[in-house]
Amino acid sequence: MKNNKLKLNKGFTLIELVIVVVLLGLLAVTAIPKFIDLTEQAQQANIEGMAGGFATGVSLARAQWEAEGRTNDGQYNVVNYDGSDLILTTENQNNGVRPGYPIGLEGNNDSLELADCVDIWNNILQQPPLVTSTIGDLNGVDSDSFKYFAIVSDAGPLSTCVYFLKDTLVKADDQYAAPADENTGNNFSYQPATSSVVININQN
Repeated sequence: MKNNKLKLNKGFTLIELVIVVVLLGLLAVTAIPKFIDLTEQAQQANIEGMAGGFATGVSLARAQWEAEGRTNDGQYNVVNYDGSDLILTTENQNNGVRPGYPIGLEGNNDSLELADCVDIWNNILQQPPLVTSTIGDLNGVDSDSFKYFAIVSDAGPLSTCVYFLKDTLVKADDQYAAPADENTGNNFSYQPATSSVVININQN
């Protein structure tokens, strides 16, 4: 006959459990800041990538306009860019406006409107993330669909489109607040008059 020995299962002692909890706490304290930093880096990379793609689109639209002999419809500089008829800036040396940069799809090409910023975004980028110029869209039922928010900064010939990464905007009572200028969140600005694309990284 075989002797069956009873095996006793020994659990963790209280001291061992305390040590494990302390070690897990130390790991968490060390790792969490790194994860937060990775999130900030990802958001910064996102805005830098979008700004780079946007600047490339602006340059390609102008290059096509130049290649086609600076086309004009009798009123505006225009170019058909990837199926979209873009209105381009008209030179005005007094105001510092250079010719041939996208300023919208319709309307007065020396006055930038909010709708123009959305139109430019949707027509010079290939499959762009969804942008809105209405803060209610960011706080509505379809909030997750929108990734960027657009405003117009300044007025007149040197007006500028500013595109904000939604995830970096300020929230109050779980509602996104409309930014007043480029000093909030991660964003980039586009000034049609000069073709300038400027990245702004703001740590909130």
